Amino acid sequence: MKKLKLLIFALFTVLFLSFSQTTADAHSPDLHEGVSGQDVVELQSTLKKLGYFHTTATGYYGFITKNAVIQFQRDFNVPATGFTGPLTRAKLTELDIMARVVNGEARGESYTGQVAVAAVILNRMDSSAFPNSTYNVVFQRNAFTAINDGQYGFKPNASAYQAVKAAVKGSDPSLGATYYYNPSGVTDTWIFSRTTITKIGKHVFAK
Repeated sequence: MKKLKLLIFALFTVLFLSFSQTTADAHSPDLHEGVSGQDVVELQSTLKKLGYFHTTATGYYGFITKNAVIQFQRDFNVPATGFTGPLTRAKLTELDIMARVVNGEARGESYTGQVAVAAVILNRMDSSAFPNSTYNVVFQRNAFTAINDGQYGFKPNASAYQAVKAAVKGSDPSLGATYYYNPSGVTDTWIFSRTTITKIGKHVFAK
């Protein structure tokens, strides 16, 4: 009964967080030079974790923030406008979703191990055996433990964001894996039928 209550709580937490995030993204205002507020603080904080914003988050969208946004947009193939319109917000949301998974699944692993976990998400998106969007891959039923146990709700650290950034830019220490697992925590032995590609830290990466 205790496990069932924990599972139900985790499920509702994930549904609430994903709904809140999607809703907030849909209604977030375009941010541009001259505006200020909490939305700008959050933007600056995320850009800092990604390595584009190199000072304290002030909540004011000035020249430094504009340049950071432009660098981000160029790296992630978004029109380099210098303001955060729908395309930039959508990309930031995708990266946040991935960073939450990396943080929840590989927080205790090496940076290389974290990049590998991020790469698995991208490899699944590229595979016809899985959904083709970040959201649908991550929230596919029982795809990631962090979704089921509530760790997806933890705020990602800079390492998780940097790992996602590296994976999106082409780094794949998993060598093309679409699965990974910790042998000591396996509850469904089906995963052992997958072909092992490599091992990084506690995770085995497979196809």
